[in-house]
Order: sequence, then structure tokens, then C-alpha cells
Amino acid sequence: MAQETRNAYGEKLAELIVQNENIVVLDADLTKSTKTIEAKKACPDRHFNAGIAECNMLGMAAGLAASGKTVFASSFAMFAAGRAFEIIRNSIAYPRLNVKVCATHAGLSVGEDGASHQSVEDVAIMRAMPGMKVFVPCDQYETKALIEYVSKFDGPCYVRLGRGKVEDVYNADTKFDFTKVDVLRQGKDVVLFAMGLMVQEALKAAEELDATVVNVSTLKPFDEEGVLELLKSHKKAYALEEHNIIGGLYSAICEAKGKTDITTPVTPIGVMDRFGESGKAADVLEKHGLTAAHVVEVVKGN
Repeated sequence: MAQETRNAYGEKLAELIVQNENIVVLDADLTKSTKTIEAKKACPDRHFNAGIAECNMLGMAAGLAASGKTVFASSFAMFAAGRAFEIIRNSIAYPRLNVKVCATHAGLSVGEDGASHQSVEDVAIMRAMPGMKVFVPCDQYETKALIEYVSKFDGPCYVRLGRGKVEDVYNADTKFDFTKVDVLRQGKDVVLFAMGLMVQEALKAAEELDATVVNVSTLKPFDEEGVLELLKSHKKAYALEEHNIIGGLYSAICEAKGKTDITTPVTPIGVMDRFGESGKAADVLEKHGLTAAHVVEVVKGN
């Protein structure tokens, strides 16, 4: 069944806020879009709307976390990672406060909202921030497990969530280990590393390519050991991401590889250092080559 990862976030957060009296949820006047409205319905006295003021919202989150609360703060990725960067850096990451920045509407799949809202830099920004953990779940089940996981450790993190529906990769019984990459399909010479909605595209492409497919949902701390072993055992590797190829998954893989003498070539399939544009999400993704068909074309032509 297809579902938005933001919906899964809202559903799980509504469960957790009831179970854990220490959790507080903040939103920047986007409760219906980010789906934190579900937590508001479940526990209205611990959900606060900061208005269209992301910097203030993250400042509030820092204060609440400094007082011992576990804080989930949400807005669109462009505003959370972009507009509020300084507050996250100086007031949350620097003192290592327990704030979970869960940003929705990330990437080109925001579609008609256009380049101004299509954050393709957010993972790079958050990966570069000392002490910040970064996660990109690929479906509803991984999202729900991840939200529970981040609620249990003390410290800041960034969770990247999408606007549109994505097909299920996992199921309700899946056990997740967010410290490791997850090999979803074993192939022969080619390995496709993917994050977010590109995991589904990788699985579709792999049927024609007989490729190994790896879900990389934890971008930081990065499972270098797991990635390097997969590079060693394959002749070619590709990094699939709905994000700029600078600073995201491709960069993380190359950073790990650069510390070794591994010679397996890694090719990026992502946003090629360009801004997006307004259009239906499927059309924008296709124009930027973020489809299974384009993956097959690139791999076969490489």
C-alpha cells in the first residue's frame, strides 16, 4: 500500500506523545501538511504552533530540550534546514540538545511548489553540522520505526520526509537496524545505493539490471564498513538520491571510499547541481532523471 512518509510520521508521533509524557511537539503553522496535527489531536496540551516563524520555533525547541523535554519540531525541509540553519547550529547542535527536526516536503517531489520549496540541499547542510544525526526513511514502515528510534536517544537529529505517496518496501513485522545499510536485493556486478524514494526506483531498475539494491537510510553516522564491503564485491556502484549530488549520498560514499584503495567506480544519479522547477512531481522527477528507466539507461550505457 502506498503512503506518504509524512503521514506515517504523524501517525507514529500521535502514538508516542501519548506513551511518553516527556515528548513535546512544535510546528510552524503547517500542522496539516507536516501531519503533526495527529499529535495535536492526541495530546493538545503538548503541541505548540509557533506560527510562520521557523527560527523562533527552533529556539523554543532548544529551550524546551534544555529543560529536559524530548522535542519534535517540524516544518517543510526548505524552511527547517534552510531558514532556521543558524538556530539549529548554534542553539541545538552546538549544545547537543534533544531536538528531533523532522522536515517534510523535501526534494523535487514537492512538485508544483517549485524550486523555492524544493529543498535539494538539506541533507548536505545537516550532514555538515557537527553532532547532527541524519536519516532518510524510504517508506511508511521504516518511517514509523525510525521515529520511535530517534525518540529513544538523547541528542539532535534531522529526519527527511516526503510529500507524496511511496510504495511499501518493508512491512509491519520488519526489524530495523539504523546503524547499518540494508541490502534489499542481491545482484551480480552492479550495486545501487539509494535513499528515500529512490529506493523504490532502484528496486524496479534492478529487475532489469540484476543489480544489488541497498537502502541507505542513515546518512550520518554513515555505515562506512557496510558500504565499503559492498564496493569491494561489485564492479560498479551508483548512488541514487532525490538530492543534490553534492553533499548527500554520493558524497558520503565517495568520502568513505577515498580513505581506502578501493577502485570500484561510483556514479551519481541525483540532482545534478541544479534547482528544480514547478510541475507535477512525477514530471519533475522524470526531467531530472530520477526514475527507474533512467537508472537502467545510465547503468547500461556506462
